[in-house]
Amino acid sequence: MALQLTFGEASATGPRPENQDAIRVVTPAPALAASKGYLFALADGVSQCADGGLAARATLQALALDYYATPETWAVAQSLDRLLVAHNRWLQANGGGQPLLTTLTALVLRGRRFTLAHVGDCRAYRWHGGQLERISEDHVWEQQGMQHVLKRAMGLDQHLVVDYLDGELREGESFLMVSDGVWATLGDPGIQRILHDEQDPAAATRALVSAAHLAGSQDNASALLVRIEGLPESALADTLAQLEHWPLPPKLREGQDFEGWQVERLLAESRQSLIYRVRDAQARRWLLKTLPSSRADEAQAGPSLLLEEWFLRRVAGRYFAEVHPLPQRQHLYYVQREYAGQTLAEQVRLSGPLGLPEWLDLAPRLVRALGMLHRRNILHRDIKPENLLWGDDGELRMLDFGLAYCPGLSRDEAHDLPGTPSYIAPEAFTGAAPGAQHDLYAAGVTLYHLLTGHYPYGEIEAFQHPRFASPTPASRYRPDLPNWIDESLSRAVNADPKQRYETAEEWLLALEQGERQSLSSRPRPLLEREPVKVWRTVALVSLLVNLILLVLLLK
Repeated sequence: MALQLTFGEASATGPRPENQDAIRVVTPAPALAASKGYLFALADGVSQCADGGLAARATLQALALDYYATPETWAVAQSLDRLLVAHNRWLQANGGGQPLLTTLTALVLRGRRFTLAHVGDCRAYRWHGGQLERISEDHVWEQQGMQHVLKRAMGLDQHLVVDYLDGELREGESFLMVSDGVWATLGDPGIQRILHDEQDPAAATRALVSAAHLAGSQDNASALLVRIEGLPESALADTLAQLEHWPLPPKLREGQDFEGWQVERLLAESRQSLIYRVRDAQARRWLLKTLPSSRADEAQAGPSLLLEEWFLRRVAGRYFAEVHPLPQRQHLYYVQREYAGQTLAEQVRLSGPLGLPEWLDLAPRLVRALGMLHRRNILHRDIKPENLLWGDDGELRMLDFGLAYCPGLSRDEAHDLPGTPSYIAPEAFTGAAPGAQHDLYAAGVTLYHLLTGHYPYGEIEAFQHPRFASPTPASRYRPDLPNWIDESLSRAVNADPKQRYETAEEWLLALEQGERQSLSSRPRPLLEREPVKVWRTVALVSLLVNLILLVLLLK
């Protein structure tokens, strides 16, 4: 069952010449509602600024459009904060020399949780069991006579600070958002009486606005009320709700037809998973991944497999495997495209460390792929040559998302240390929380190993408690390395995370600049540097040869 809501909204100008309040409600299609949620927002434009009504309307327009364009793997608060900070800069830049100011209170309801974003002096309440609870703070000065002067608002300061509140939803409760034109006149007791008397959300919001103006409010008055009528099952997405209906596939046999797939053979079997090569009706090759029967009773095994599939769907692109939509799935598995090629581990085992031209082609692709992953708030956590496929089509693809992690979404066991020891960042051994820099470190070790066949701190075994000092320079194993590559790798695998590249984008820029500088520092051919002297010499040599030939002919 999906989240079930009813809501009502009302806004009135009152004695003011125009209404500078704005309300926005977004109830998207079911799939988008499941992944991003429902959005309810109230803004109160500041009348003393250039155009308070414009500020309020523009803020809600940007919120409604930009929030649903953020990656589904971002936490709600992360998405809201990114776009509100950007819109704050827009408000400051577009007031024609005067500030464009508005308050904002926004509520996102997704699954069984809510997220509230608040700045200014509108108010948000929870109404449940006859009790009214205020869940927002008024950002106004507390000095006498300044109770309505804002100290925080959209467009007011260069550095926007927004209050965020996140929590569990309760069936039957309501969320109320009102502008100061309502609460400053009615007070909490007056609001509570109206909510008690009016059960219908639309009627309640109209009553609140009308009562505020009848009681003498001189401001615009607006109210937005949302009631939680029913909660969905607790799940990552709709697919997780199907887990109890999806048994593990039986052991598949060569040549068997399984849910429309022609099974070729079992490719890999481990304690964690089974991988079969299968063909579709068009004879294209795919890989079917499922769980061994020994994991059937593990509570997190099924959700982890579907989470892995979900990650791959969210990072669709040239550096990642295509995932089949599986509209008629009846068992617990997922299917991804099989690509011809070799893993980088196989390539090094067969041909030895990469040459510089190959490495220079590979390194930016790997870092760019990590940047795409991190911008979607996903960490791979097992970057190594075995999980990087160099396809016959010339593309690099990142494999195996079994350990992938999304902050705020994935579960992580205490003292868990996922990954391959030689590629795990030093700070992870001391309990540091998963972060993008762990992936960047693993990529640094990977690129180091592909060039040298060695590890910067030596090979680390699972049972070891390693100590990290200074990495061995890659140039010790590869004297042909340009200095900039040696320095870049040393920075990427530094034991101190503060000394490493902070983001994939920073590292990619360093790679591109280093290669350009290397090319520009190479000595140019003599013909480019001294064309006149070269052609003069050629002409003299030609003349001399002709004279010698002439002499020989006259003899």
